[in-house]
Amino acid sequence: MSRLYASNIFSSLVAVAITMALFAGGLQAAEKNIIFFVTDDESPTLGCYGDQVAVTPAIDALAADGVLFRNAFATTASCSASRSVIMSGLHNHKNGQYGHQHHFHKFASYHDVVSLALPRVLQQQGYRTAHIGKYHVAPEAVYHFENYLKGNSRNAVELAEKCRDFIEQDDERPFFIYLGTSDPHRGGGVDKNSELDLKPNLFGNKPNRGAFPGVEEVFYDPATVPVPPFLTDSPETRAELAEYYQSCSRIDQGVARLVEILKAADLYDKTLIVFTSDHGMAFAGGKTTVYEAGLRVPFVVRNPYVETRGVQTDALVSHIDITPSLLDFADGLDESTNGPKKWVNPNTFWKSREEAQRDNRSGGNQFRSYHGKSWLHLLENPEETHWETIFASHTFHEITMYYPMRVVRDKQYKLIWNIAHGLPYPFASDLWVASSWQAQFQQGPDAPYGLKTVDQYIHRPAFELYDIQTDPHEAHNLALDPAYEKVLKEYQAKLKAQQKQLEDPWIMKWDYE
Repeated sequence: MSRLYASNIFSSLVAVAITMALFAGGLQAAEKNIIFFVTDDESPTLGCYGDQVAVTPAIDALAADGVLFRNAFATTASCSASRSVIMSGLHNHKNGQYGHQHHFHKFASYHDVVSLALPRVLQQQGYRTAHIGKYHVAPEAVYHFENYLKGNSRNAVELAEKCRDFIEQDDERPFFIYLGTSDPHRGGGVDKNSELDLKPNLFGNKPNRGAFPGVEEVFYDPATVPVPPFLTDSPETRAELAEYYQSCSRIDQGVARLVEILKAADLYDKTLIVFTSDHGMAFAGGKTTVYEAGLRVPFVVRNPYVETRGVQTDALVSHIDITPSLLDFADGLDESTNGPKKWVNPNTFWKSREEAQRDNRSGGNQFRSYHGKSWLHLLENPEETHWETIFASHTFHEITMYYPMRVVRDKQYKLIWNIAHGLPYPFASDLWVASSWQAQFQQGPDAPYGLKTVDQYIHRPAFELYDIQTDPHEAHNLALDPAYEKVLKEYQAKLKAQQKQLEDPWIMKWDYE
């Protein structure tokens, strides 16, 4: 072997070794990474929550190696409004995004929310940030990510794969990935092959039992899917549930691919993974309502830095807790202010940026502290409590759907205030045409719809009071029962106090309506 040849080989080996060392060093330095995985319109219909038919092995495995939250709640069962809460730690009545962001709806958060917005505060804390999939909040300058990855939001496997290069990037900074699926949201038309007169929505599934690339579609038999009590057990409902479950199983395969990528990069034990949904399933009685089926969400967290694994917690947690919790994990939460340690004054931030509205950046609000609080303590001590009472705040879904509702709920009672109770309950366009709803609506106002009638669903009283312990499906409104007059007044006072504390403008409706 010539000296020149040997020298070239040696140089090549050294170069390869240096490259590998640098690559490994970059990954080695990436501690305390975060992946936030949020689905669209999904209830806790997962095997880990006891669902007997759901095929969700990846999420089940995540729960078996982490913490499953049995009492996790959205604050509003509306996509955009809910996502603004997730990414700001504030109820949407304060952050300003009262409803949908897209098209003519045009709701958006106040510009000064930038001081608390999740991707902004994590970037301030030294994270490289990326978003992929469904976004659905505004303004972009407030909820800004450094990187916007592209992929089909109906294919969670593809979304996960599109994250691979970002995950494996040679960078000393930890990463934050916000991954949002469009599944299992309604969409894609109806199943034209159905024998039913009222055809089921496809929930994003391909027609004719087609499959997305890289996905092994799971098909469900309508005869075997469980029908939750808030729905009517009808052929139309079962057909739609079967499509919904298929969409959910596609999500699970995306979670599996993400875990596979993390393990291959030796980052699985350096990454916090949070799995949840923006709100409950897209059926009348779930999505857009403040009933349990609308607000209760799946919530699974795996923190590789704690020894407690494979446990469940009954603590009450809310979507307002997500941003402060993730910031706390990143060592960026100031306990004295319950805001970012590296808080940025919005006046300074917007001083040289023309895109900010000069006349109303804040709605008169100060954005220094979060409404929510960190649940990190529950990951090590799941038997501890978190909130004694949670609050829900819904105002709009679509711009045409003004129907403000406020809720206080603890582990005993739940009070709903239907502020616009004089109006018929407005329907989201996709829920109005849903075969599961129309099958009952077309039978008339006295037809059953779940545990109510069609008329009771559309025309609601000012107050609804439920004993969640004995009536978890909210069938019996106790608000007009004289035996519960004292309880009603107590919870009305709690509700009003929460509105005052959380700076809810709709508190004035106690006096004006």
